[in-house]
Amino acid sequence: MEEKFPRALWVRLIIYVAVGHVFAAFIYLLFELGAQNK
Repeated sequence: MEEKFPRALWVRLIIYVAVGHVFAAFIYLLFELGAQNK
């Protein structure tokens, strides 16, 4: 199986996915805390 994508692209993709998940978790945490404070 030949490698179509360069390694830098995979690293960038993994970083984007990780940052996206951390950002989504932060937003979710804000909503959870806001719901508890009501």
